[in-house]
Amino acid sequence: MKSSIKTVIDNQKKYFQSKNTFDISKRKNYLINLRKEIRKNESEIELALFKDLGKSKGESYLTEIHFVYAELKIAINNIDKWAKRKSVRSSILNFPSSDYIIAQPFGNTLHISPWNYPFQLSIAPLIGAIAAGNTVVLKPSEYSKYTSDILEKIISNVFEDKLVKVFLGGPEVAKELLNHQWDYIFFTGSVSVGKIVAKQAALNLTPTTLELGGKNPCVVDETASVKVTAKRIVWGKFINCGQTCIAPDFLIVNKKIKEKLTLEIINQIKIIYGNNAEKSDSYGRIISNKHINFLSSLLKDQKIIYGGKIDEKLRYFEPTLVEISDFNSDLMEQEIFGPILPIYEYDNFDEIDQIIYKYKNPLALYIFTKKRSFGEKFLRKHSFGGGAINDTVVHIINDRLPFGGIGNSGMGKYHGESTFKTFSHFKPYISKPLWIDIPLRYPPFKNKINLLKKVLKLLQ
Repeated sequence: MKSSIKTVIDNQKKYFQSKNTFDISKRKNYLINLRKEIRKNESEIELALFKDLGKSKGESYLTEIHFVYAELKIAINNIDKWAKRKSVRSSILNFPSSDYIIAQPFGNTLHISPWNYPFQLSIAPLIGAIAAGNTVVLKPSEYSKYTSDILEKIISNVFEDKLVKVFLGGPEVAKELLNHQWDYIFFTGSVSVGKIVAKQAALNLTPTTLELGGKNPCVVDETASVKVTAKRIVWGKFINCGQTCIAPDFLIVNKKIKEKLTLEIINQIKIIYGNNAEKSDSYGRIISNKHINFLSSLLKDQKIIYGGKIDEKLRYFEPTLVEISDFNSDLMEQEIFGPILPIYEYDNFDEIDQIIYKYKNPLALYIFTKKRSFGEKFLRKHSFGGGAINDTVVHIINDRLPFGGIGNSGMGKYHGESTFKTFSHFKPYISKPLWIDIPLRYPPFKNKINLLKKVLKLLQ
């Protein structure tokens, strides 16, 4: 494995140095061919996602395949504009000059993708990397093995190894890949592994995007519409069986509507997934027994008010509601990443700030309220990756909105043009003629300092 990894990396470096990736038309054609290959393999992708995560065809298409198509469309339609040299206004101090910015690819990039949205979160960053003119080595998760296999098939049918290569395997493969020098690293996964990636990248001063996670608060005040709020919370929390990095991790609900909202959440769970979610075609499965055991451990000594049924053999974990009164348990100390929804009752809105400050810089923050200006003021006050007023998760849909974390929830942004920007260095330069050369800037300054000051003050 070590030798094959090194061979691929060396070949990709040579390929990039040859400037073959600089041809915009080639980049576009690769993306067009990628779209064709995905269309050809749609049914296999859906089957793989079902085997890995129990995803229905509808959920697979909505949250994974369509998402990728949308990213491909915007990249293919806009790559010429994004890559075009941009002229900017020059400084009068440089008169006369022409000033430009060029989008330059970083070079050889490493992508390590997760298992929860294994197709979408592998392909979407790759699209931006190719659009920007980079090479890619992709290491998908070993947990979502069926999707990883189809990813390898699709990518090998579209790209030469010297441009894009998939390496399958576990942590040992990721570790070996990280031992090499890269021009950019894109990682999506846990905070703990993200720290390892960041540390390794720092050894070579490699720029890095880290898409991590966190405990995402969802605040519901007394003015919120109970039915709509419950429906949107259930959708955002339990899609992909709760294995979504921007899902609401816990609710903070005003005591005046807490009981009504809880009952309506239970009602909406039954409406969406039936009285027994295990039999629902729309409810997914936990990725592995290891993760089931972790989630099960979080329920120890907790007050379960709905759900809690587990079937390890089927990797089934029932949508579960838990009532909490403090934040000192394991359940509230770490990201849940599963179908467990803790509910906390508040009386005074002032206490909410302290709760959110405890979970510094979450990846997402949501608030449900009929007081829109209040909701906007609340979101402006707190630091988080992205969020919504009166909905959950949906901010990820708009490719014009950059997606990413801050602090513990990550660094860097992507989606749409932001992905292209992530994988590009914007190189500035100026062009000046030789027929004129203003002497004011050159030493000695003794006899022209006063004039120089006057000129510069005019520009202040």
